[in-house]
Amino acid sequence: MPKVRKPLEPKPQQLLVEGKDDRHVIWALCEKYQVPETFSVEVPRAEAGQGIEVLLADLPFKLREDNLRTLGIVVDADEDVSSRWDAVRNRLRYSGYENFPASPPAEGWVYSPPDSNLPKVGVWLMPNNQLPGMLEDFVTHLIGPDDKLLPFATSILQQIEEAGINQYSLVRRPKALIHTWLAWQSTPGMPMGQAITARVLGYDGAVASDFVAWLKRLFEQQFQNR
Repeated sequence: MPKVRKPLEPKPQQLLVEGKDDRHVIWALCEKYQVPETFSVEVPRAEAGQGIEVLLADLPFKLREDNLRTLGIVVDADEDVSSRWDAVRNRLRYSGYENFPASPPAEGWVYSPPDSNLPKVGVWLMPNNQLPGMLEDFVTHLIGPDDKLLPFATSILQQIEEAGINQYSLVRRPKALIHTWLAWQSTPGMPMGQAITARVLGYDGAVASDFVAWLKRLFEQQFQNR
């Protein structure tokens, strides 16, 4: 059985994500890449709900938490990378940050502000800072290039969409695709994070290694001091 990880108590180094699926995928990748547990992975306050709106609304308060030294922010780019980048950038600017690039760097953004009262921050837009999409697109990139089921899953979705019988919106198509593919594995319906741990999904492709490299840059000093 895969090891079940419990949420860590918030640390001075934190990674803020939209929901629990993001948390479990990131935990699984950190385990595979042996990333030291020097940071906690946080979701928005339970009473406030989950998702990008809640995360952005809560961000200025999160940045003012006592003893917070480093905050990584992982959110879905969704349909418009530029709009999502601007939304995150505006919330950070409201909290006193500046010197933003015009667009998100492909390798993810990391910034140490000159004001020592502000935490170091980093931003990663799923799936890869360049393309529209979400966590599920990122996870789909972890499917092996020679996989024989993914083309069938893609074809099935196209057929039901052409027939007009899909119950999901096209915006949520990436969720339908990855969960259709996962439903056809030896353990049907395995959660995404567990599928990484069980090696149903890969973890050594470019998108995963780039994301882990961003994590290491963001929390580099903490890794060195461990």
